[in-house]
Amino acid sequence: MDILPKLAKVVDRHTELENMLGQPDATNDMERFTKLNKEYAEVKPYVEAYHELSGLYKEKADLEELLKGDDADMKEMADAELKEIIPAIPALEEKIQIMLLPKDEADDRNVIIEIRAGTGGDEAALFAGNVMRMYTRYAETRGWKAEIMDISENDIGGVKEVVLQLMGDGVFGRMKYESGTHRVQRVPETESQGRIHTSAITVAVLPEAEEVDIDINPADLRIDVYRASGAGGQHVNKTESAVRITHVPTGIVAQCQDQSSQHKNKATAMKVLATRLYDAQREALDKERSDARKSQVGTGDRSARIRTYNYPQSRVTDHRINLTLHSLDAIIAGDSLDDVIEPLIAEDQVRRLAALGDE
Repeated sequence: MDILPKLAKVVDRHTELENMLGQPDATNDMERFTKLNKEYAEVKPYVEAYHELSGLYKEKADLEELLKGDDADMKEMADAELKEIIPAIPALEEKIQIMLLPKDEADDRNVIIEIRAGTGGDEAALFAGNVMRMYTRYAETRGWKAEIMDISENDIGGVKEVVLQLMGDGVFGRMKYESGTHRVQRVPETESQGRIHTSAITVAVLPEAEEVDIDINPADLRIDVYRASGAGGQHVNKTESAVRITHVPTGIVAQCQDQSSQHKNKATAMKVLATRLYDAQREALDKERSDARKSQVGTGDRSARIRTYNYPQSRVTDHRINLTLHSLDAIIAGDSLDDVIEPLIAEDQVRRLAALGDE
C-alpha cells in the first residue's frame, strides 16, 4: 500500500485549516471556529506521521547512496544507521495503516449501557451491580461523566436491570467491546458450603442517538404512565410518574421510573428509545455488511459469552482473543479495565487490516 499519497491529502487539508484558522475574522463565527479547531487537532497526528515517514524514506535513500561510495568509514556508518532505519519503516507504515482504517462514525459518541442480571438469581443481580460500578469508576478514570438513567434493584442491594449513560470523548469507541454476556464464578455470601456458583449478566452498549439520526413520528408512539415500584427514591409509589414508551411499528420499548418527575422520566425514556431505534438501524446496516463484520472484534451477537470473571483464581478471561489476566480486583474496581480493552482494540485493528488486505 502506497501510504504517502494518502497522507499527502491530509497534509493539504491541515495547511488549509491552518490558513482558515489564521484569518483575522476566524473567531467571528465561534461555532465554525470550534469545528475547524477540532478537525485541525484530529488531522495533526497524520501530518506528524507523514513528515516522520517521508523523513525515514529520504534518510534511507541517502544512506543507500553512501553505500555506493568508496569511503570505508562512511559506508560502515551508513550500514549501521540503515540497520536501525530499515525495521523502523514497516513498523511506522503499519501504525499509519491503522490510523487510516475507516472510522466508525459512532466511535466519538456518548453511550447508553444496559446491564441485565441473567442466570443466577440474586448472585447475578449482585454481579450486575459490580459491573455497573466498574463502568462508573472506569468513566471517572477517563474523565467521562456517568449517570444512572434508570435502575431496578432487588431487596439485597443487587441490580436486576440498569440503564447507564456515559458521556465524554470517544466513549463508544472504547466501550463497544463490552457488549455481550459476562459470566462470574465465585462463592456467594449466602453459600454456607463454600461452593462456587456460576452466574451471568448481559451488557448492551449502544451509541447515543442524536436528533438528526432518528425521525420519530409522535403518532407511532404509545405512552403509558404508571406507578413506579421497587427501590427508586423518595417519589416512588407516591404518584404515577413512571413512563413506558412503545414505538408501535417496531415494538421497541423504553421505560423510566427512576427520575423525580413524570416529565423527567418521559424525557429519559425518549432518549433511550431513540438510542434503541438508532441501534436497530445500525444493526440492519451491519447485516448488509456482515462479511466485513465477521472480521471484527466485539461487534457480534450480544448473547455470546465474551468474558469470565473467576474470583477464586483472581482471573479475568476474555474469550474473544483468549486473553487471561490475574488482576480481577483491579479490573472489577474499574482501575485496570484498559488492560482488557486495549488488547481488544489492538486485535480489532489487526483483523480489520487483514480484511482490508484481502479485498
